[in-house]
Amino acid sequence: MKDYCAIKTVAMENRMDAGMAEIEAEKSDIYYISPFNAALKRFFDIVLAVSGMIVFSPLYLVIWLMIKIEDHGPAIFSQERIGYKGKPFTIYKFRSMVTDAEKDGEAQLCHEDDDRLTKVGNFLRSHHLDELPQLWNVLKGDMSFVGPRPERECFISMILERNPDYRYLYRVRPGLFSEATLYNGYTDTMEKMLERLRMDLDWLRKQSVWLDARIVFLTVWSILSGKKF
Repeated sequence: MKDYCAIKTVAMENRMDAGMAEIEAEKSDIYYISPFNAALKRFFDIVLAVSGMIVFSPLYLVIWLMIKIEDHGPAIFSQERIGYKGKPFTIYKFRSMVTDAEKDGEAQLCHEDDDRLTKVGNFLRSHHLDELPQLWNVLKGDMSFVGPRPERECFISMILERNPDYRYLYRVRPGLFSEATLYNGYTDTMEKMLERLRMDLDWLRKQSVWLDARIVFLTVWSILSGKKF
C-alpha cells in the first residue's frame, strides 16, 4: 500500500509538472513578439527619439536652468532600472526631488504629495516633463516609446513574489509611455503595481504598432490638455 501511494504521488507530480509546462507554453505563445513588429517598433523609436530631442532641445535648457536656480543641485537624476531581457540599465530624468531623497538608503516610492519633491520638481512631474531625458534612453536602445514602465530591482522582486508573470515583460524594452500609466497614473503602492502589471500584460498580449501609436497620441493629448495621470 505504501509503495502504491508513493507511485500515485509521483504520477500526480508528473501530471502537475506536465500541466504547468503546458500552461507556460500557452502563455509564451500569448506574449509572443514577432521579429518584424520588433524591428518596426525600433525603427519608429529611433525616428521619434531623434525628432523629440531636436524639437525639445530649447525646453531642455529652460528646465535645466529652473532646477539649477532653485537649489543649485544637479539637474539630471540617474538610477539603475531593470529592462529588456532582465538586464540593468541607467535611466535618466530631470531631478524632481531633493538631492538626499533616499538618504537612509532605503528605496521609497514617490507619491503625489511627497514632501521630498521640490517646487520645480512637482511642476515637472505633474506635466511628465521630468521624463524628457529618457529620449536618450530610447535612442540608445535601453527603452522604447511605448512599453511597461521600468522598475527597480528591489520592487520587481516584491512583485514577482505576488505574480511571477512579471518576467514576461522582459520580452520587450521598457517604455517612456505606457497604457497602464495613462489609465492608472503613478504607482505608489504594491496594489497599484500589481494592477499596472495586469494592464502591461494585457498590452503585451495585444501589442502592435497601431496600438502603440494610439497610446502615444492619447498620452501627448492628456499632457497638453492638462489631464493628471
